[in-house]
Amino acid sequence: MRQKSGPEGSAEKHVKEIRRKTRRKFSAEEKIRIVLEGLRGEYSIAELCRREGIAQGLYYTWSKEFLEAGKRRLSGDTERQATSGEVSGLKREMRDLKEVVADLTLENRILKKSVIGDGEDTE
Repeated sequence: MRQKSGPEGSAEKHVKEIRRKTRRKFSAEEKIRIVLEGLRGEYSIAELCRREGIAQGLYYTWSKEFLEAGKRRLSGDTERQATSGEVSGLKREMRDLKEVVADLTLENRILKKSVIGDGEDTE
């Protein structure tokens, strides 16, 4: 028996790499459409997943997330998770604002000292 080596083993790695890089990414709208179609019950979940080219486990994950989000929203929980980009933007803005406050505080102290100093010389 021959072991897979050389070009054949390499080809399998290339195929796996191509599949990984070409994996479909579904938008939120597509996920919602698929989940709602599954909830309608016109087709079996297996048939729907086969037609959409997704695993049944993925469908059930999306369905659970969809229903949990709806439950949170209906219970009045409107707080959402900030994205890391939003957080870093807010941190940057806070740092800039702190620098402005520090500059203004320093300028204010200098002005106060100059006014107090001028007042003492005239007395």
